[in-house]
Amino acid sequence: MSEWILGISAYYHDSAAALLKDGEIFAAAQEERFTRKKHDSDFPRNAIEYCLREAGISVDQLTHVVFYEKPFVKFERILETYLCLSPRGLTQYLQALPLWLTKRLWMGDDIGEELGYQGDVLFAEHHESHAASAFFPSPFEEAAVLTVDGVGEWSTTTYGVGKGNDLNILAELRFPHSLGLLYSAFTYYTGFKVNSAEYKVMGLAPYGEPKYVDRILNDLIDLKEDGSVSMNMDYFGYLTGLRMTNSKFDSLFGGPPRKPESRLSQREMDLARSVQVVTEMAMLKLAKHVQEVTGQENLCLAGGVALNCVANGRILREGPFKRVWIQPAAGDAGGALGAALAVHYRYKGHPRTVRKEDAMKGSLLGPSYTDEEIEAELKRLGAVYHKLDRQQFLEGVSDRLVQEKVVGWFSGRMEFGPRALGGRSIIGDPRSRNMQSVMNLKIKYRESFRPFAPSVLEEECSKVFEIASDSPYMLLVAPVQKNRRIAMTEEQEKLFGIDKLNVPRSDIPAITHIDYSARIQTVNQQRNGLYHDMIRAFYEKTGCPLVVNTSFNVRGEPIVESPTDAYRCFMRTEMDCLAIGSFILDKNDQPEWKEEGDWRKEFELD
Repeated sequence: MSEWILGISAYYHDSAAALLKDGEIFAAAQEERFTRKKHDSDFPRNAIEYCLREAGISVDQLTHVVFYEKPFVKFERILETYLCLSPRGLTQYLQALPLWLTKRLWMGDDIGEELGYQGDVLFAEHHESHAASAFFPSPFEEAAVLTVDGVGEWSTTTYGVGKGNDLNILAELRFPHSLGLLYSAFTYYTGFKVNSAEYKVMGLAPYGEPKYVDRILNDLIDLKEDGSVSMNMDYFGYLTGLRMTNSKFDSLFGGPPRKPESRLSQREMDLARSVQVVTEMAMLKLAKHVQEVTGQENLCLAGGVALNCVANGRILREGPFKRVWIQPAAGDAGGALGAALAVHYRYKGHPRTVRKEDAMKGSLLGPSYTDEEIEAELKRLGAVYHKLDRQQFLEGVSDRLVQEKVVGWFSGRMEFGPRALGGRSIIGDPRSRNMQSVMNLKIKYRESFRPFAPSVLEEECSKVFEIASDSPYMLLVAPVQKNRRIAMTEEQEKLFGIDKLNVPRSDIPAITHIDYSARIQTVNQQRNGLYHDMIRAFYEKTGCPLVVNTSFNVRGEPIVESPTDAYRCFMRTEMDCLAIGSFILDKNDQPEWKEEGDWRKEFELD
């Protein structure tokens, strides 16, 4: 009988489910992909149903069910925080209390009832789940493990050592002191949505100057040599749950927070650059300290801050570790996977076999659809399509990319985690000077400053980017090789902020950020067969071994899951064609798309 372990994360943001079969990662998905509600935090019914359906098992066949954090410990933190601050925060506390007393503290019973599961529900600690998700799938027999996020139960940062099937947490930083919450405070203050738009702050940072770094270090935090931070809570409002920052924070930085959706000013760009610089400083100090304490050569990273690929790139280039591996679902969704892995290795004590690449299977762990299923949906939708053999399909897609057409790419299993990795992607020609603006404004309906990432053939990567390792999960930023860069003129050097956006920085301008960097996904044949071969076909036609890759969605919408999702997104935008399964659809061939009202109002903009 196989051992099946189901891991669940829920009730904060990015709820998800993950399923192990005898320790192998079998399936994993976020609830948002099925409900179409971005960052859905509800119980992941659909994600669980998918995992069980993929395995062909029923709930009765589950060996263990595990939740990714400990509700009683989390409630202790909420209760203790209120008692320390009372009567401030009374309204928020009274709103939260009934839910905790009637539901959250009895979560094991609730999960059992939701699933129809008769066994005991297990609970891992939040940062234990992150650490397990980082180490156990990694390609390392032993490694230092660093987790950094907003907050779990009490922990906000932890480090330890993983060896074989064991994982030992050595130290922690506790709430309210948190590098993740510092970054989220600036996310809020610059007018973006906390817990979903921190990556926008990272993308905005190169347009600014680090003029507030000293102010952050002198007034907001005490950054220690070991990378820990002590927050000056006089400037923050998150203890009482009212908002991330307060009026004293406003005074320190010259005014109230930017209103969401309002015009970005140079102040927001400078704030973004400043908090990014401080975050990189802290992460480098943390990495140095962790290596000194553990003596390890390898580092595994998880937690929301591990999605900061600029900081990750600096740790790889400048840090003391020889190799770095980052969990692709580094945020709370990945906690479902980590909790399941913790049960398999730590609770059950099973031996661990290390895989050369890693055990994440390219993070392509979600649903897939057969050509028969896809064609049935396309017929139902009234779509006009052409079915092609493999070689015709590769030629058709690469030809359209050469013509600077924007292609929706839907192939194989859906990605687990926030990045599109060649399962559900929108792709384009990186040589095009217009591609970034076209994709941002006409396809994604998002801010013009947002950079795009390249998917590059792993075997050709070093010819294009200054990076000595692979980056299969788009979690490392590296510079474009100097021989591909275009120097700025004297007049261009005088430009400020967003005015720099339209200045081409290299011969692949669509993926080169204004600081000559790119967020890289390396693609190999083993992990990404058809996607790799499509890029190879484009390379043979153009001499360019990469494509633009962004997630297959529009702003405010989750990445598409099904053929229907894909066709709807294709028709709602100015995408030129859709490559799905073995089919190619051209926009000009399609019947008129009719939809009542403004469909963009369906989605919560972040």
